[in-house]
Amino acid sequence: MIKIIIIVICLLVSAFGYAQNDTPKDSISNKLEEVVIDAKVKTITNKNGNFKIDVANSIYSSIPNTLDLLSKLPKIIISPDKEKISIIGKGTPLIYIDNQKVGINDLNALAVDDIKNIEIIQNPSAKYEAEGRAVVLITRKFSKKEGFKAILSETASFKKDYNNYLGFNSSFKKNKLEWKLNFNYNKLNPWENHSIDYKITNANIISNYDVEAYTKRKQYVFGGGLFYKINEDDYFSFNINSKLQKDTFDINTSTYNKKDNDENNVLTFSANDSNKDFVNAFLNYSKKIKAIDTQVFTGLQYSNLDQGLWSEVENNFNDTEFGLTQIRDQKFKVGVFLGRIDIEKKFKNEIKFEVGGLYSSANSKSDFDIFYNETNENVLSHYDFKEQRSAGYSQLSGKIKKVDFSVGVRVENTNVNGRFKTDLTPLIDKNYTNFFPKVEFIFPIDSTKSISLNYSKSISRPNYSSLSQGTTYINPYFLYARNINLDPTIVNEVSSVFQYHDKSVKLSYYQNSNPVYNSFTYDEEQNIMTFKDVNFDRELGFAADFTLPFSYRFWTTTNSLVFILEKIEDDSALFLASKPYLYYYSNNEFKLPKGYTFSITGWGLTKQKKGVFERNERFVVDMALSKTFFKNWNCTLSCNNVFNRNMENEEFVINNVSSKARYLVDSHEISIAVKYSFGKMKDSQFKEKNVDDSNRIR
Repeated sequence: MIKIIIIVICLLVSAFGYAQNDTPKDSISNKLEEVVIDAKVKTITNKNGNFKIDVANSIYSSIPNTLDLLSKLPKIIISPDKEKISIIGKGTPLIYIDNQKVGINDLNALAVDDIKNIEIIQNPSAKYEAEGRAVVLITRKFSKKEGFKAILSETASFKKDYNNYLGFNSSFKKNKLEWKLNFNYNKLNPWENHSIDYKITNANIISNYDVEAYTKRKQYVFGGGLFYKINEDDYFSFNINSKLQKDTFDINTSTYNKKDNDENNVLTFSANDSNKDFVNAFLNYSKKIKAIDTQVFTGLQYSNLDQGLWSEVENNFNDTEFGLTQIRDQKFKVGVFLGRIDIEKKFKNEIKFEVGGLYSSANSKSDFDIFYNETNENVLSHYDFKEQRSAGYSQLSGKIKKVDFSVGVRVENTNVNGRFKTDLTPLIDKNYTNFFPKVEFIFPIDSTKSISLNYSKSISRPNYSSLSQGTTYINPYFLYARNINLDPTIVNEVSSVFQYHDKSVKLSYYQNSNPVYNSFTYDEEQNIMTFKDVNFDRELGFAADFTLPFSYRFWTTTNSLVFILEKIEDDSALFLASKPYLYYYSNNEFKLPKGYTFSITGWGLTKQKKGVFERNERFVVDMALSKTFFKNWNCTLSCNNVFNRNMENEEFVINNVSSKARYLVDSHEISIAVKYSFGKMKDSQFKEKNVDDSNRIR
């Protein structure tokens, strides 16, 4: 902590000296070096509506974790509980690390110091999994030269409570062998608040609750791997990463409930202990068959998530006294095995043919144990879920005259089986096959302008924990629940992009069948409201997307405006007006003298009316000032959500239940990050492929 204070003092002292015009003896060479860096390194670039973000050489490298990093990128929205990622106008994206599909848990186990760049691809080809309309592709650093490099990092974060991130990241290369190792210990104290006011007119119920939770969280994040380059074209690699998380948290809920003439004020207190342990390991081999100029890639992977939640719940009715209500013990475990092969053949006329296949097998177990104190009764339930998926794809891409093209199709067969152990027949038994065509043509107008046309069909499957039987107790009248009956969402989309230099305009239209959104169900016999995800009938959307980068001397800015019109329809919901809304994003980076970098990023949403749901406007501004000292020391002072304007409000009427909800998390933050690096290792052009199905493992 003393070192942090010293570095911050140096940062502030240097800032006061900013106005001085001291010229070093070697000023000419220094100025030339700065010009070269500015010319080669641009933090955000745009091509055909796709973004590429340079993380390693920008202020983004000082952010303590990968999810917080993604939240600052254009069009990416992270949910308040940091369990979901969405892209404006695209929904949930596929996430790849080095061309390998991963999930939220992998991002938590990935050190920011390992990231070279991030791409946001809005029109992925058939080679990518069919699950998702966009891809977030993360490329890690690899070394060119032999050597050793390590980075020690410490981030002190001040929110409602103090949070600390401590990290170590290292890499070593000798001859053809390279290994990496990272470890992070995070001690966090998140806070959240949630409230709902709802009415059930036909049951004559008026109710509301306000819940507040303080969490003490310990995270151990570690990863390691080795890469062996057999020759210029062939390689072998093995990687493993893991996150072990332990939470203890108290939940305090204040509830008012009125049914007919029965009126109650209830205070609910629950003490909770939970664990969430994730591990992911994969083995890859790539071989080039030179005789036919063909590259073959094979990979195997196993992922496992093991989580549990123990809760002791007490209620106090109408200011009497607290009494034990329930003891809840819930466990969920899922393991996924996956194998993949990709074959790529290039022809002399710039035509490339690709073909490949994938097989995955997932098994999950959900155990549910509740003790009801009032009846002295124990309720046990065990649910098993299995999913096997096989897929194949072929794709042809290249250039005919001046037109770039990519035409491909992917076919996937899915076999799903879910049953309670006490049942003789399965509750879920599905076997279905889908075809997913993807087409893109790019027509150049001249050297600075082009138009592209795209069509794609994709699928969005529920994550495995959403298909379990877990519930969360809020109060005697309200539960949050999973839904084992969720079906996947099928998406059809057409789009067109006009590109002029680094600026672009994109128009897109899509239709979703079986989209997944929140809904209420009321059990009149037990007088309990359940809130869970369900499949709606359909969703339609249109988006006009404008990307406007700009540079002037020491100032670089990237601006994005997206006009969106969405309409969600379902027979159970009251249809409201559907009106366009606006998403706006602006990233501004200033290269100041004496090695300072100042960044200000803002994004927002206007009020959203989507036919069923109405959501409030939101506005977030982040700022950061970074400085490198003595070549090896870097200090960054950040202020996130400066105006504390990230509250989410939502209104809708479903199944005769009218609801007004509010959700708030502790995102107003001031942090100080210090990094010390030693050793030396340069980046490599090698990009490794991996295989993964862990995007749904949560």
